[in-house]
Amino acid sequence: MSKKLQVTLTTSLTLLEQFRGAISSPIGDVTSAELSGKDALPLLSASATTLKSQATKLSLVAINSPFTPSAVTTVLSAVNESVLPSLVTAALLVTPADHTKAFQTEVRVLVQTTLKETTALLQEVQNIAKKDEEAQKKEGDLSQSEKDAVTIAAGRLWESCDALIDLAAKGVVGFVIRRVEEWRDLVRDAVQEIEEWDPDEEGDEFFDELLSDDGKADDGSEEDEDEDTAALHAQKKSILRVLKPVSQIYPAIVANRLKKTSNASASVGKLESLMKELQQIPGHVDEIAGALYEANLEGSVQHLRKTKDCAVKAVDLATLPLDVTGSADTQQGKEDKFTAWARTWLKVMEEVSKSVSD
Repeated sequence: MSKKLQVTLTTSLTLLEQFRGAISSPIGDVTSAELSGKDALPLLSASATTLKSQATKLSLVAINSPFTPSAVTTVLSAVNESVLPSLVTAALLVTPADHTKAFQTEVRVLVQTTLKETTALLQEVQNIAKKDEEAQKKEGDLSQSEKDAVTIAAGRLWESCDALIDLAAKGVVGFVIRRVEEWRDLVRDAVQEIEEWDPDEEGDEFFDELLSDDGKADDGSEEDEDEDTAALHAQKKSILRVLKPVSQIYPAIVANRLKKTSNASASVGKLESLMKELQQIPGHVDEIAGALYEANLEGSVQHLRKTKDCAVKAVDLATLPLDVTGSADTQQGKEDKFTAWARTWLKVMEEVSKSVSD
């Protein structure tokens, strides 16, 4: 391996380790006056695009014969001097204040993955460069397995770059929409599971017979079971009356609020709060289902209350457009059709939840 290539590769791997450490530092806002949050996503996209291009060049010069150290050094120098610093700078420019904490976490996770995959690719290139020149002359071209190792590493790096490019293109609102739709699907699946659950099928008649003295059902016990089953049927029906309107808020908020939010930076606080409430609902609905399966009526009611509270808070947050701020008079002038829908939904929710939450 040429001395210059060895130094450049060592520099690259050292930088990658340092940058991964910087990205792993405690999450917080960047307060330097020289940095601007509005530049974060364009810089993130541009640096990820450039890194993907350089990865393509690097993989080609590494696997094509003859191996040319100067060509590899040229690509690595560009990566060291501009591409990696720009990528990490972009990640550090993404802050909770400008982009929400969840979005910042997503960016940092994806950038960490990208840096890890870059390290993996450089290590494969280093393996090729370390081969003794005489051995290369005797063996000729690289083996297919050696070429495959570089190609696979480059492919993984491309995928991580594509994920960053996609995230930057969709922005904060697009990211929130994706998350909300994921939670919507979880709620729908849980509600469907409750709908399909039949309390009559619970229990095991075989073991009931084994435990009885004469193999015959005890009349008193059977009556108790019938009452319990009837109570479960009634509870299931009441719970579904609440959960179905809850599941409706996800697509409604996406269509009428999130997709119509043009200024994400002005809505960060509401987006953060909205995500917090919508994220908790799937877990509560799962707990409701679990309580029902265990015939724990009190537990199902407790989690239903939590579900309702989260849903009501989410609808309250979205009653007006998310970027609306100012006085009450100003807010009143921003009411729209969804505002009326939200108020109707709140009334319906209050009514349908009476039978199980009182």
